[in-house]
Amino acid sequence: MREIHGRQGELDDGLETVARLKFASMPIEQNEQALALGDSTEKGRASQAIVIELLHEDARQPRRATQGSAGYDLFAYLNDRVIDCSDGAHQWQIAAESVNGPCRVVLPAGVMALIPLGFKARLPLGYEAQIRPRSGAAFKKGLGIPNAPGTVDSDFPDEWRVIVRNTTSQPLAIDHGERIAQMVLQRYEVLPFVSGNVSISTERAGGFGSTGHGA
Repeated sequence: MREIHGRQGELDDGLETVARLKFASMPIEQNEQALALGDSTEKGRASQAIVIELLHEDARQPRRATQGSAGYDLFAYLNDRVIDCSDGAHQWQIAAESVNGPCRVVLPAGVMALIPLGFKARLPLGYEAQIRPRSGAAFKKGLGIPNAPGTVDSDFPDEWRVIVRNTTSQPLAIDHGERIAQMVLQRYEVLPFVSGNVSISTERAGGFGSTGHGA
């Protein structure tokens, strides 16, 4: 792996050298245009970045596990935290506790909790963050996301938290620093509503079940 990284570094250096030589051979006016284009490109990249504020020194920002991962892993932040819980009918709070290990919360069967992540973030305008279950956590321990995919809007101002649910019939523990969910970024469109008549526009003539059953 070190050898691969080393070769990649050499390749990057070589490409940078080629770019400098090409730039130096340009006429002055083309140099100025290239500089202006590069500046606007950097500004564009900055405007597409996610601004993140870690609320604790040991909080972890979302991370992709591999280069091909679409989702960013989200890590529970439970140190000295009080967790909001719900069973759908009642709400209460429990404190995360440490017993010979990291802080953890234990959810009774069927109970939901708002698990804090230890950061605030601002997304670029036109993006949402979809919060989804991690397949490993869902299959191996029964940790679900009841509102999946949940949406975090670009202007959400508070600490990010994830609604999780113990889908099993046994108590379920969540540890500080555990990967509890994943975030997938998604562009969205905003369209206006206009008044008008909504009539049949295709061969479809009904609503639910109108296209039939089976093959």
